[in-house]
Amino acid sequence: MPSFAAVADQIKLDILSKTHIDDNVAKRKEIARTFISDTITAPTKEMYEYATLSTLGDDVYIEPSTKALENHIAQLTGKEAALFVPSGSASNQIALRTHLLQPPYSVLCDHRAHIHKYEAGGAAFHSGATVLPVIPTNGHHLTLEEVKQNMISSSDVHFAPTEVVALENTLNGTIFPQDEIIAISEHVHSLGKKMHLDGARVWHVIAETETPLKELCDPFDSVSLCFSKGLGAPVGSCLAGSATFIARARWFRKLFGGGMRQTGILAACAAYALTYNFPLLPAVHNLTRKLEAGLEEIGVQIMSRAETCMIFYDPAPVGVTFDEIADRASQLPEPLVLGGSRVVVHIQTSESAVEDFLSVIRQLAEEKKAAGFVKPEGLVNGQSIYKDVYVRRAPQTTE
Repeated sequence: MPSFAAVADQIKLDILSKTHIDDNVAKRKEIARTFISDTITAPTKEMYEYATLSTLGDDVYIEPSTKALENHIAQLTGKEAALFVPSGSASNQIALRTHLLQPPYSVLCDHRAHIHKYEAGGAAFHSGATVLPVIPTNGHHLTLEEVKQNMISSSDVHFAPTEVVALENTLNGTIFPQDEIIAISEHVHSLGKKMHLDGARVWHVIAETETPLKELCDPFDSVSLCFSKGLGAPVGSCLAGSATFIARARWFRKLFGGGMRQTGILAACAAYALTYNFPLLPAVHNLTRKLEAGLEEIGVQIMSRAETCMIFYDPAPVGVTFDEIADRASQLPEPLVLGGSRVVVHIQTSESAVEDFLSVIRQLAEEKKAAGFVKPEGLVNGQSIYKDVYVRRAPQTTE
């Protein structure tokens, strides 16, 4: 039988390679030149140093730094309480499960909503809920009339009554008009139903419109806020709502396997992000608009404009494909990481990356023109000839 020392020697693991410091330097440079998402941002040395000063404690019982973060988010949102959770998907799904008490029921949302398309069918799996995805006729956001037309309030046994209307702000980088949100909320609440906000990137709305978070959250019964996207923290979201709602949500967090332990270090990263990274968002929006202007100057089609940190575009008008752009960008001395039609600018995107991205498309467009490509007319029978915004080059997260 081997000795304990021998067994302990087998269990040892050193994850730090001899080159990991240099590897991290290279990774940070890659992140600065990556446009696929804002989830890829990395904690800075300063964020890590701040996080090491956080308190100790088991959050299933109480953890002081985490409790301080939850209290701060509750105060910012104007809600009674908040709950720290591992991710935006966890926050949304715990919120729906907490609101939805006894089936049958349905959740109404935009057809592009994260809770519908990108959370692995969580509403059906966790809550047994039917999702009613609605396509906004204006191509931008749901309206009160569309909510009225699609909510199910009938007692007909063939249908699952709508219990929650879930809105997303921002959605694909676009800002949901607050007056429309208020109108929808008043109608939904007049029927005794609930409103949930997927506010993963609501920080961008605050930065762009200078609207206090409480005002943006007032129309909603529950609100999900993410720290690891636009704000650059490594992990975490908060769910906010009434004290009764959050007490029940904490139970579901445990049931879903999300009862975390020493979360102080994660809460500290979120606090650092709120303090030092949130103020960077206006510059992110300016850089996104700079990119949009450059794309338009080249002649590509802008499918969804730079309201905050995202652009959706189509290079077909200059005869270029997403594959050609990505392939050429990957061959640069300092490669760019691209997906397809969606371009995301974040707090660690470098201005040189934007310039290089535009240069790649400009060069390809010039090559196509020299080869005889002629830009086609923009309309056929009154319809745009270009593909819609959601065509992608390859599987690509929308987190």
